Amino acid sequence: MNSRITKSALILSLVGLSTSLFAQDVMPDSTKRFDKKDFRTWSIGLNGGMLTHYTPFNNRANGDFSTPQESWGYGGYIKKQILPGFGIQADFLAGKVKGLRANNPDGTTQAGTSFETRIDWSAAVSGNFTIANMSLNHKRTVLSPYLTAGAGYMSSSANTNAIGTAAVPAGNTGYGEHWFIPVGAGFKVGLSKGVNLDLGYTVNFMKTNNFDGVQSATNDKFTYAHAGVEIALGKRGTSQLQNFSAVAAVREESAAESAELRRALSTSEQNRLRDQEQYAKDMGDEDGDGVANKFDKCPGTPANTTVDGAGCPLKTPKQIIKEKVIVTAEDRKVVDEAIRNLEFDLSKATIRPTSYNTLNRVAALLVEKNFSLKLAGHTDNTGSMALNLRLSKDRAEAIKTYLVSQGANASRIEATGYGPNQPIASNKTAAGRQKNRRVEFSLF
Repeated sequence: MNSRITKSALILSLVGLSTSLFAQDVMPDSTKRFDKKDFRTWSIGLNGGMLTHYTPFNNRANGDFSTPQESWGYGGYIKKQILPGFGIQADFLAGKVKGLRANNPDGTTQAGTSFETRIDWSAAVSGNFTIANMSLNHKRTVLSPYLTAGAGYMSSSANTNAIGTAAVPAGNTGYGEHWFIPVGAGFKVGLSKGVNLDLGYTVNFMKTNNFDGVQSATNDKFTYAHAGVEIALGKRGTSQLQNFSAVAAVREESAAESAELRRALSTSEQNRLRDQEQYAKDMGDEDGDGVANKFDKCPGTPANTTVDGAGCPLKTPKQIIKEKVIVTAEDRKVVDEAIRNLEFDLSKATIRPTSYNTLNRVAALLVEKNFSLKLAGHTDNTGSMALNLRLSKDRAEAIKTYLVSQGANASRIEATGYGPNQPIASNKTAAGRQKNRRVEFSLF
């Protein structure tokens, strides 16, 4: 018998080691919403309660004896919590199971007969499944119902007090060792971060038909209804992993993300209004000389004053000589390259710096050959008509302003916005809408 006990202890040790390794491998991927180091995962439990051979699965006659007798039992366990809803525990149990009035094959009972089975020791490894951490508003739940199932090994002896019939022999069976399957349910009440009240009920299905000292056609069973306390091991002040409510954690995280999103949207709206106000101020032309305020180095010039690209009056007005304008293929190539490279910030009339180089070449071409340029802004049909007309006009004006800032003659540049009214492709596809969002350059 001692060798078998040693083997059982070795099996339990190996199971505990494999459980620890399993926890190290699974926890980082399975609990992404929390950190394992913030919880206590080891715990011990002590309990006491009633042992009886009556179970909900017995027939009308309660097995080999018709009248159950309750007797005290005691036990304990060591548990490792792998996930909030799953742990592995090693259970230990001892005590006595008693019963009266042996059943006869004809349905009658034998008065004066009884049995008493002494559980010398038992050890089992079980999975503990937390059904639900019942808390919607707090990450540390108070009430946690659970189910358990596993396998165990025990040493027990049965003593029968009978009239010596063949059905119920009298005497002591001596100690024997048997496998059994414990299946249970219960719930835990969180008294504090490190202590739980544990109330449970376990049915033990024996792999022997002689547990109560009487040979029968079916294997025996007994139950253990218990109450006890569970004490968490580890860093003081931290909660147990089994009491973690993922629902409450998700709600808390979602609320924080929503608040952050609202703050971000509010800040974005404030920035948009500020940029819009500044853009209107910079792109305005208070003195009406055709040069935006941002680039006007001589603000407040009188009306109808001829100015240069910087908004300053020309000392000697240039003599306008009409002559035939010839636009070469090379000139069109410069403009086409500028169109292909033209980029604006999303839904804004702000030219991106990547477009400056090719626009500079267009400005140089206008200065060198004194060309006139028509800028036509277009959009797709996404959004309101008023918004698209304003955006297309603002983008054409932005290009004009930039070219003037590079020395081009403002009076020779016309900026017009057509919104979505002149599409060159279907607005029903993303590719078509991309083609419709454009600014056309026309040299003449």
